Amino acid sequence: MAAALGFVTSLAVNNCNNSQQKLKMEFCNASTIPDSPFLSSKTRFFNNNLEVKNVISETRSLTLNPRCKVASGSASKAMASSLSALELLKTSAADRYTKETSSIVVVGLNFHTAPIEIREKLSIPEAQWPQAIGELCALNHIEEAAVLSTCNRMEIYVVALSQHRGVKEVTEWMSKISDVPVPDICRHRFLMYNKDAAQHLFEVSAGLNSLIVGEGQILSQVKQVVKTGQGVPGFDRKISGLFKHAITVGKRVRTETSISTGSVSVSSAAVELALMKLPESSHATARMLVVGAGKMGKLVIKHLAAKGCTKIVVANRTQDKVAAIQEELKDVEIAYKPLSEILACAAEADVVFTSTASETVLFTKERVQKLPPVSSEVGGRRLFVDISVPRNVGSCVSDLENTQVYNVDDLKEVVASNKEDRLRKAMEAQVIIEDEVKEFEAWKDSLETVPTIKKLRGYAERIRASELEKCLSKMGDDLPKNQKKAVYDLSVGIVNKLLHGPMQHLRCDGSENRSLSEILENMHALNRIFNLDTEISVLEQKIRAKIEQNQK
Repeated sequence: MAAALGFVTSLAVNNCNNSQQKLKMEFCNASTIPDSPFLSSKTRFFNNNLEVKNVISETRSLTLNPRCKVASGSASKAMASSLSALELLKTSAADRYTKETSSIVVVGLNFHTAPIEIREKLSIPEAQWPQAIGELCALNHIEEAAVLSTCNRMEIYVVALSQHRGVKEVTEWMSKISDVPVPDICRHRFLMYNKDAAQHLFEVSAGLNSLIVGEGQILSQVKQVVKTGQGVPGFDRKISGLFKHAITVGKRVRTETSISTGSVSVSSAAVELALMKLPESSHATARMLVVGAGKMGKLVIKHLAAKGCTKIVVANRTQDKVAAIQEELKDVEIAYKPLSEILACAAEADVVFTSTASETVLFTKERVQKLPPVSSEVGGRRLFVDISVPRNVGSCVSDLENTQVYNVDDLKEVVASNKEDRLRKAMEAQVIIEDEVKEFEAWKDSLETVPTIKKLRGYAERIRASELEKCLSKMGDDLPKNQKKAVYDLSVGIVNKLLHGPMQHLRCDGSENRSLSEILENMHALNRIFNLDTEISVLEQKIRAKIEQNQK
């Protein structure tokens, strides 16, 4: 077993510095999955991130317990096995963690790679993001985390102490909270590391990776990740820095390019789709029902009003949001109804838009089939346009006669018409994104020197304090305070002047004319000269600490 593990480890070490960031899953010893090789997945995103090719090899089905709660006995056994595996790893390949550095990793599914049937099961409500961050960071190889969950994507961003083990742990966690088997997640997920992960998030924030290129709502959702993560343990320096930089990129792209000009949102595309399916003569008279008055619902109402719809019924839990919309759109007849009356409202509607955060289906086949038929003036079919994830309308509702159901994946029909124009605008944005990725990478790499700076300063401070104590003891207890202070100031001044040169060679803030590679070389040299590295690498220490903490 140790020999096999050593072979796997050597493969991982040989690949850890691969500049192309090839996506390779490591076959590792996992006590929670006996005799089960993990799955490998490669996902390639082209420059505009609008075309995705997945090549997936699947070897064996895996089944995990649902909902992230593991019995204490099995948990202890798993963690003990993890520690045992770590001991084997140390004896078979002692420099494994020394050569590997922590990585930014994104494990995600979006409308490019996964159907809504999978995405809705993995969707995490915003209120649960902090809890998800805590659970992710409790995993053995995850140090920081963030969740970006929208109607079109579910993406987990982490700082992993080991790329392959981190991906494995995140994938299993996603399976546990969703009841989606690991092989199904692997079949639809995409993986990106470090520079590629940063570029992907920047493209997401800029609207390049959206169903509708240039749409603005995704930027506000990225902002919400930062707002929700503030003060949450695990949403720390690297991940928060990544998302804050993504917000800057999103703003810059929209300011310096025309990508947002004429672009539409998911809500407006939903309205366009509904009107495409209705006879043109009925656009002004069709009876519209909007279920949900949140951000998406409000935009649906606004777009309906802009298209000339004058009678709209809004079903919502409370009346406050609807009253605010009524005040804003005084020329449109907007009626409020409580959610408890949605079936009665649907019976009188020709088109039903749903955009709530409900995790249960609001319109089932049994309920919809009891609704009266609609007039032939609107085509004789009642339309359900469901832009919620998870879905509010059961998929089997479309089996009913004279009923048609559309969801967010069906909006591609609307956006296909002006795709070429948006792609040209996207290319303008790519130039900006490439510059911003380089800037972020320089900032991230500069963090690598921080531990060395702290260790060198601590090393010098210990020597200074020790020698100062010896000197003062020799000078006697009756030494005046002003002379003690003078000696103390002298010792501090000497240390600061001696450290000034080395510290300057570690600075990575752009104030010095040194390349990043030179600065990192200086860092490694100082580590060797002053023997600053500990016997056990920093990464291994972190992993050991996490495993031991979980065993308590």
